[in-house]
Amino acid sequence: MITTTPIKKRLNFSTKLFYGLASLGTATVSSIFAALLPIFYQDYLGLSAKWIGIASVIYAVWNALNDPLFGFITDNTRSRLGRRIPYMRFTAPFLALTFILVWFAPQGAGELSLFWWMLVTMLLYDTCYTIIGLVYGALVPELSESDIERNQLSISSALFGMLGYVFGFLLPDLFRPQSGSTDSSLLSLQLSMVAVGIIAAFLIILTTLKVKERRAFAIVDKPIKFWPSLGYTLSNKSFWVFVSMNFLLTLMNAMATGSIFYLADYVTRTSTIILMVYLFIPLGVGIPFSNVVVKRFGLIRAQQIYMLVGGIGLISLAFMPVDWIPISLIIAGLGLSGQQTITYNILGYVIDDDEVRTGSRREGAFFGANALLTKPAQSMALFLTAFILEESGFITRAMNQGGIFLDQGESTLFGIRAIVGLIPGLAMVLGVLILAFFPIQGEKLMKLKERILEMHAEKESELAQMEMDRKPKY
Repeated sequence: MITTTPIKKRLNFSTKLFYGLASLGTATVSSIFAALLPIFYQDYLGLSAKWIGIASVIYAVWNALNDPLFGFITDNTRSRLGRRIPYMRFTAPFLALTFILVWFAPQGAGELSLFWWMLVTMLLYDTCYTIIGLVYGALVPELSESDIERNQLSISSALFGMLGYVFGFLLPDLFRPQSGSTDSSLLSLQLSMVAVGIIAAFLIILTTLKVKERRAFAIVDKPIKFWPSLGYTLSNKSFWVFVSMNFLLTLMNAMATGSIFYLADYVTRTSTIILMVYLFIPLGVGIPFSNVVVKRFGLIRAQQIYMLVGGIGLISLAFMPVDWIPISLIIAGLGLSGQQTITYNILGYVIDDDEVRTGSRREGAFFGANALLTKPAQSMALFLTAFILEESGFITRAMNQGGIFLDQGESTLFGIRAIVGLIPGLAMVLGVLILAFFPIQGEKLMKLKERILEMHAEKESELAQMEMDRKPKY
């Protein structure tokens, strides 16, 4: 059994519960945005693929660059409410507003007007979403030094996030026009998006009222200027090991889940929802049990075990008989359940180690740099999917006069299996090997935990002294 320095519990059940509620809000809006945006602007409003492509490229660039920018800003914010909570609380209404505006593009307008509406609202929405998502993730390593408590926060976030993804999949399907795009049919969709935006903002604000960040880091820690901050981040070996592993996980997630429609339509010839059930039920059941594995093996070994199980499940999918594919999905779901909660707690070790080096906690800098370096994996997944399908002789609906072509060749069917299973599975196995080189393990981890507890006690004491000095003396 892995043992670490005993750490006093800081977080009650209420904190863990309300922390997860924000994930329900953000996951719902982000999954709706990702799933509904293309069909809304192209199919319902008639915007051409050329303009959507241009908007997507600009969006992708801004989406990558804004994370480190806002990470640096939040790290260096000093306010009585803290460094993180104010950004979540006061950005939430604007997240709701910009999300709603995305779906109120002027119907019947020309392509240029639609393009500008789509681009501007996308960028405004993404800015708000980035601010909230970044500080939300940064709260976990800041709220507690305990691996178990950090994992419990991540479990709450993952479970509520899964519920949000389900809502994000079902709600658009319930309210979107099933045929045509009349004003009345779009209105029901638009009104549902208004409700989603308002409820998401409410859940985020509720989280900020119930979850309190630790003021010592906002008051006592000294701000670090941009270039030295960037230097500290990029010179951290532990961070590069983590981000290499996380790049592969991002690639895996984008390929495996993003192409499951192909698996359902052409390989198993069944409903996508059925395949999602095989994947997500074990994933949801396995998430709460990740704490048991972390207690038994520690964060690093637990992550490697889960990644290995998930990788085996995905790789087997490429070779299983069609009727046995659900078994592969179940095994993959169990493996994916751990990495949903554990992954970013490993980044917590990197942040703890950085605090020892710099004297300040810089969660925002590391979460921002991680996003900048891993988001290209999403573009890589899109390219690999298109390239493999084309090279394997995939016959599209457009080639078949708009109808689905079920009798794809064997090379195409294996290509689909490779996209959903083989390549993502190999990525996970490679991630296991990379994580073996993570420097913060064993005795070094024990010493780090001890030093972090000492530093945080010193900062709490310094904060108490500063507050006493500010009190009026009579």
